Amino acid sequence: MERSIRRLHRTDLPTDTTKLARFLIGKTLVHDLPEGRLSGRIVETEAYVVGDAAAHAFRGQTRRNRSLFLRPGHAYVYFAYGLHNMLNVSSEESGVGAGVLLRALEPLEGIPLMQRRRAQERVTDLARGPGRLAQAMGVSLRHDGLDLCAAGPLWLGASVRPTGEIGKSVRIGISRETERLLRFYERRSPYTSGSRSLRV
Repeated sequence: MERSIRRLHRTDLPTDTTKLARFLIGKTLVHDLPEGRLSGRIVETEAYVVGDAAAHAFRGQTRRNRSLFLRPGHAYVYFAYGLHNMLNVSSEESGVGAGVLLRALEPLEGIPLMQRRRAQERVTDLARGPGRLAQAMGVSLRHDGLDLCAAGPLWLGASVRPTGEIGKSVRIGISRETERLLRFYERRSPYTSGSRSLRV
């Protein structure tokens, strides 16, 4: 039986990248597929703000990154390192490029399907890290530009239970603007990524 999850409306989303990255902690990512529903609690995000040299939008709009310039709540999906898709949420007013990277989920529904997609039994490792998250949730480049606040198959939902204490830290795996505290996560969650010092 599917959980009752309220879809988030665009008016629910803060129109500010850092605020959105924090706001999304504890919210739900849902993908309704013919095989069944996949869902998970968002437990880790990173903000890539306006003027951020580590952001894909830093040098302006291109055909590849144009989804980052849509209104808040659209999917920006890109293929990284020739290996993984990464799912981001656009975060500023239309025409302003910035986004929030979804880094980790706590799986809720469709866990057997996620395990088959990932060839991984351990639930804590199914969506711990942005590449694993996209693979487990069946997110690909065809979802780039999708409105996550509309009545589509991939969408953002409200929290299904109270969110724990939220921590912040430096971002992971970047070489520019490395000192900025723009990573947000649910403290002590076993589903977050990074070293132990970045998870407490």
